[in-house]
Amino acid sequence: MLRTERRTRLDQVLGIVERLGNRLPNSFILFIVLFGVIAVASAVAAALGATVQLPGAEGPTAVKNILSGEGLVHLLSNAVDDFVSFPALGPVLTVVLGVGVAQGTGALEVAVRLVFSRVPRGLVPYVVAFVACQGHVMSDASFLVIPPLAALVFRSVGRHPLAGLIGAYACVATGYGGGLLMGTLDASLAGITEEAAALLPGISGYETNIAMNYYFGAAAGVFLPLVGGLLISRVLEPRLPTWHPADGSASHRDAVEVSPVERRALLISALVVTGFLVLVAGAWLLPGSPLRGPGGTLIPSPLLSNLVLIIALSFFLFGYTYGRARKLDKDKRDIFKLMTAAIKEMSGFIVLIFIVAQTLSVLSWSGLATFLAVELAATAQSIGLVGFGALLFLVLLSTVLNLVITSGSGLWSLESTVMVPALMLLGLSPAIIQATHRIGDSITQAVSPMHIFLYFILGEAKKYEPDLKLGTLVSRLLPFVPAFGLVWTGILAVFYFAGLPVGPGASIHLP
Repeated sequence: MLRTERRTRLDQVLGIVERLGNRLPNSFILFIVLFGVIAVASAVAAALGATVQLPGAEGPTAVKNILSGEGLVHLLSNAVDDFVSFPALGPVLTVVLGVGVAQGTGALEVAVRLVFSRVPRGLVPYVVAFVACQGHVMSDASFLVIPPLAALVFRSVGRHPLAGLIGAYACVATGYGGGLLMGTLDASLAGITEEAAALLPGISGYETNIAMNYYFGAAAGVFLPLVGGLLISRVLEPRLPTWHPADGSASHRDAVEVSPVERRALLISALVVTGFLVLVAGAWLLPGSPLRGPGGTLIPSPLLSNLVLIIALSFFLFGYTYGRARKLDKDKRDIFKLMTAAIKEMSGFIVLIFIVAQTLSVLSWSGLATFLAVELAATAQSIGLVGFGALLFLVLLSTVLNLVITSGSGLWSLESTVMVPALMLLGLSPAIIQATHRIGDSITQAVSPMHIFLYFILGEAKKYEPDLKLGTLVSRLLPFVPAFGLVWTGILAVFYFAGLPVGPGASIHLP
């Protein structure tokens, strides 16, 4: 009875959140509204004579009115350039070209199946959690591919398929910001962070690149699966309704089995990519190499600053070699078609970047972003919210906003314009600020009523439990949120207090 009442209350709360979330406009409209608000705010601030004193500047800088004649000329003159030169646009689309080939030929999905194909029964939850926590490499496709395969794996070894399905989805979502491999997420976040950091022209001595969170993300990709596997086996699975394995479980094992032809193609692809990376690393380590930085330094260096193309080529070689070795039909390995299809899937991102670029341009030109950042930093200092406390505030902010704004690039574009400059004024580097955001952008994603894949998982789950409702599904996902949140925050604390770089050459504090 008590359990039923709790579920009813949870359903009511979720219903309220869902209704409020549904009233929010989509990300594009949201940024148009934000653009209007910023324009009006700049006019008001300029009329009131608002000024801001930048660190190291000779004198205060006045906030300018974007609605003035000068401001409108700036908008007309720079709209196209701001769009095409937006830091996140080129890197993301470049990585997508490579990932599109690896995904289109089926190489990525077969790689996931290979990992799942021969897993001992007791290790199944941990292997599922590990693969799921690397899911952002496949972008949103990870939500469509990994959970259903995990359900089949669980069923094939006589375990509850819902535990695999729900557990894998929870780990993909709450561990989305981490992983041992880099992909489009790293490229998009780094580009947005670079643009936001540039809003403070008086601060230098830092570097932004696609790998600046690699150490932090890799640590999360190792430790989060241990917690995820434990939650799946000890918390989620025991609380599921009784399930009796149907006859023919072997057929479900066949669904994740990798054929000899697929296995051979994967092996050849892996060897080609490994050879490519060895050649790149060798060229980087070679004394006097142009890939080294000034004075022969490895960090920073041109290689680390331009890893986007290396990552894209790795995915491309993996997918293209797989298609050739697998002897797929020419149409199925047509790289032009595969790349075109991948870019088409990014059309929403491209459209969003246009209005994001204009919004950031207005913030930068008017000086309003700097004004807000300085005021926020001063307020944080006055109440003692500095250092690790300021990072925890960003985690909380991202966590809450992620419940209603599920677009990772959209959310960070919204937050970064104020939070990156503000926390930089408190002495924190863009790299640790971005790493902190990845936490909040991950942990509540699994239970957000605005996350479209939550309803996809609900539909998949009903194949095994027809009467399952959204509230019940969310109640099964909820334990992953605080558990992953604690582990994420613990990893952040270790990096912060030990002074460990969150990526190659990416320190915690500004010089």
